[in-house]
Amino acid sequence: MKFITFLITALLLISCGGEGTKGQTQPNTTKTNKQATPTPKAATKVKPAGLGGKDNLGPYPSQADMDAVNKPELSGPADIKVKINGMTSGVGKLVGFFGQQHYLADSSAISSTGEMRFKNPEGYAMGLYFILYQGNNYIQAMLGEDQQFEISADLSDLDGTMKSKGSIENEAFFLANSLERGLTPETQALAARIDGVAKGTPEYDKIKAQQVDMESKRRGLIQGVFKKYPNTLFTKFKKAGQNPLVRDGVSDQEKVYHYKNEFWNDVDFSDRRLARTPVIFNKLKRYFTELTAQNPDSIKVSIDHLLERVLVHPEYYLFFTNWILNTYEPTETTLMDPQAVYVHVMQNYFTHQRAFWADSVQIWGFQTRANEMALSLVGQIGPDVISTDQFGQKQSIFEKTSEYIIVYMYTPTCEHCQEQTPKLVQWYNQWKDKGADVYSIAIDTDDTEWKNYIKKTGMPFTAVHDPTNRSIYGKYFVDVTPELYVLNKERKIIGKNLKVNQIETIINQDKEKKANK
Repeated sequence: MKFITFLITALLLISCGGEGTKGQTQPNTTKTNKQATPTPKAATKVKPAGLGGKDNLGPYPSQADMDAVNKPELSGPADIKVKINGMTSGVGKLVGFFGQQHYLADSSAISSTGEMRFKNPEGYAMGLYFILYQGNNYIQAMLGEDQQFEISADLSDLDGTMKSKGSIENEAFFLANSLERGLTPETQALAARIDGVAKGTPEYDKIKAQQVDMESKRRGLIQGVFKKYPNTLFTKFKKAGQNPLVRDGVSDQEKVYHYKNEFWNDVDFSDRRLARTPVIFNKLKRYFTELTAQNPDSIKVSIDHLLERVLVHPEYYLFFTNWILNTYEPTETTLMDPQAVYVHVMQNYFTHQRAFWADSVQIWGFQTRANEMALSLVGQIGPDVISTDQFGQKQSIFEKTSEYIIVYMYTPTCEHCQEQTPKLVQWYNQWKDKGADVYSIAIDTDDTEWKNYIKKTGMPFTAVHDPTNRSIYGKYFVDVTPELYVLNKERKIIGKNLKVNQIETIINQDKEKKANK
């Protein structure tokens, strides 16, 4: 419920997001060839095993799909003249967007009268660009099909004097910015007033109604721009950046559901040019970090909603799939069970049929890793392990009778293991008579090192080691050590990727959940 309350507050405060805006901070730029193409970031530590993945999910991409992501839409000859009165000489830079990255598309000397010129016989990839000048300052321009135009402004008042000649894209862009800028003082004044007023009071309701009216006015002005410039890239860009309206007269939960469900409705995924504006990445990031609860089940629902939508749009499908995998890479996130997200994406979307940008060897490696992870996800019955302790006796997880079992995997030379193991010993001594036991598994070590570690740390619980790895391989997935799983009475995995000080919380949550059934 806390998540819904937080999200409703956020929805009511945000009026328009997603587009880029003019500012004073220079973006990071990387000089590349004239056009940039995405390079998927490979997952780490793939352990070869068996083939896996679903190969019957389609659609299978054509060669045209594969080529599309590497060939931006160009306009034809470009000749862009920019004059900023009051600016002195220097170097101007034309910086483009692609996904979440910036790239240097071109540069130009700035004359003593503040003029710069960008020319390209093939034209530039259509999208939104920064035009950088004098250090960290920049203006923005929309490059559509008409890339022979002029932009002028006065350095003393860029916003108020920005003009475009010969470009309907930038006429629309500058007009919309001007209209929204005209509402800014009143919008800011209302925001300042409501901050000091208690919710539920007549004064609060009055100001909130004024804010709603202001947002309605803003939308009306922008709709007028859309009507005046209906077939422009700017209109598609601006529409994509508009937020859904928050519904009135429904519960908070319904507000969140509809807002999130409608979040992508105004994005035209058939238009590849939007990938070269900031709107796609801004919406993607917000969709997962603000509008999606950070637990695997909610994240998987959001993934399906988005990726099924862009299956037939290869540029967006590639970008979204790799961004999700990088964001929820198990070694890079604090999510309770990031492997569940990783497995879901790999088995449903990063397949031999769908991951058209990867070769069969890459897909085999990723699928192998996902299949290993899939055996020990939260909510599943934990696999039994039968291995040998330091006394030569066989020990089984499932033969233990305690209500909760901690499966602890460690490496004696691991720095974090050396920190966590003494804490686990202390925890065990406090909990061994309260229904908990520990089954520890040593990995990446030898017999002597392992036994010396047991003596050094005073491990009082079960400790096993298999130098062949046969008895432990493919049971509990571990990327880095230490790795700690919690099994409940039914031997279901109720927690993983934990530190020792989090075990008690997981056990208490499980007990509370059972008590409330």
